[in-house]
Amino acid sequence: MDWFISPSSVGIIDFPTYLLGVIFTILFPGPNSLYVLTIASLKGWRAGAWASLGIFIGDAILMIGVALGAATLLNSSPSTFNFIRMLGAAYLAWMGYGFIRDGMRRWRRDQTVVTENGGAHYLNALHPLIASLTLSLTNPKAIFFFVSFFAQFIQPGYAHPVHTFLYLAVVLQLVSMTYLAGLIFLGQYFLGFFKKHSRYAAILWLVVGMLLVGFAAKLLL
Repeated sequence: MDWFISPSSVGIIDFPTYLLGVIFTILFPGPNSLYVLTIASLKGWRAGAWASLGIFIGDAILMIGVALGAATLLNSSPSTFNFIRMLGAAYLAWMGYGFIRDGMRRWRRDQTVVTENGGAHYLNALHPLIASLTLSLTNPKAIFFFVSFFAQFIQPGYAHPVHTFLYLAVVLQLVSMTYLAGLIFLGQYFLGFFKKHSRYAAILWLVVGMLLVGFAAKLLL
């Protein structure tokens, strides 16, 4: 159990700084957390939980990919990186357009926001698990983030760097899921509010849509 009590025993440098960096990184708003909060606010905690699971699986796949050399592959094949990046940007833009379109319809019609059997057509087209999983996997920049961020806290020359990487990855996932659980709780709190105030829900759809389109543009930079 020494590895659990003392992160330095698995080749980690300055674990408190790493943990602080993880917390600040996860708290910074991004498309994943934005989607979880929005879907929980409009469709309830179950949809938010499915969305969180999709992000968890997606991030796990990306981190495993990094451990298996995905970053090296993308570096050696710019065309592959550009394809995934463009695919991710297109997916974000498509989601953003869907939010904006439905937000405008809700504003004009001033209709009730969400019921158990209702909701936006484009969101119902994809299960929250599939939508969030795709959102996570179509961001190739996340792979390079994991490489550059984790590398700062791995002791040079440590005999088992994969163990160190996995330890860092597990810590990041635990912090991430704690944060997403908080977003689901917050979304559940707003669910009743948006049911009573459909105009505010329409504004939320429009703002989220514009942010997602902005994230799409940023991904292409």
